[in-house]
Amino acid sequence: MSSLQLFWFILIGVLFAGFFFLEGFDFGVGMSVQTLTKNDQEKDQVVQTIGPVWDGNEVWLISAGGAMFASFPMWYASLFSGYYLILFLILFGLIIRGVSFEFRSGMPEERKWIWNWTLSVGSFIVPFFFGILFISMIQGMPMDSNGDMMAQFTDYINLFSVVGGIALTLLCYLHGLNYISLKTTGPIRERAKKYAQTLYWVLYVGLVVFAALLYFQTDFFTLHPVSTPILLVAMILLTVIANYCSYANKEFVAFLTSGLTLVTLVGLLFTGMFPRVLISSTNSANNLLIANASSSPYTLKIMSYTAIGLLPFILAYIAWTYYIFRKRVKHTEIAGYGE
Repeated sequence: MSSLQLFWFILIGVLFAGFFFLEGFDFGVGMSVQTLTKNDQEKDQVVQTIGPVWDGNEVWLISAGGAMFASFPMWYASLFSGYYLILFLILFGLIIRGVSFEFRSGMPEERKWIWNWTLSVGSFIVPFFFGILFISMIQGMPMDSNGDMMAQFTDYINLFSVVGGIALTLLCYLHGLNYISLKTTGPIRERAKKYAQTLYWVLYVGLVVFAALLYFQTDFFTLHPVSTPILLVAMILLTVIANYCSYANKEFVAFLTSGLTLVTLVGLLFTGMFPRVLISSTNSANNLLIANASSSPYTLKIMSYTAIGLLPFILAYIAWTYYIFRKRVKHTEIAGYGE
């Protein structure tokens, strides 16, 4: 395995981590539209918190997919063909939640409910099926020596993958609640805190179940006996800190730590897969490895120069965007509030 291959494996992990940190609270806010709010004015207030940034956050997913296609074409081909239906459902969720932002703003009040529901449903579908995808991937899928998957329904949908899907969805929902607490004023802010304080106790139970299934259903603890428990403990500590901060009114720290929980989860999955990119459940000889799934050294070299040159500008633009829209969305600024 070359240093460039390792660099691009890590970079793809970083891109997915950035996606879940930034888009994760988008999903949580989207789900909150139908589960947290009590009137149309609160729905508008919640949607307005992510209105300027949601589409930019999705660029991280496009970048991760593009980086995978260019740097690890065999990984890309096996993953996207083997998970075609799962990825179709994820794309469907992204589409319906994307169009809902535009359509709900142009609809009469009596018809907005349709697009409020599509926003919430789409925001649920995406993290849930990403959880299904990643967890079934680390369990291992039946693959032949060419990297072709021959999976059945239960290879995708099983106890572990469903627990993973629910856990990722809950993490995103809590991340969204912390973001709402950070970005709003009025009743919705206090309600978001109360929801988060309750749901963190549910998350603790879920993380214990997830850790037990990770131990029995994967080889992470065998191959990586040090990093795996460290990252699991880090996830639990971060959720405890986020929960404490929600009680202590330290909203920015609560938001930051809930996002870092998602980053740590991505780190756990990528570290556990290393040095593999896809795991075969039928024969370990059919595992797709970093060393044999990548593009040529010349391609990786050119891509590395491009990525290193462009990344600082992209990060600066993202930081500037969040700085410009840093103010809270006040409930008194939403038209019709209290009428």
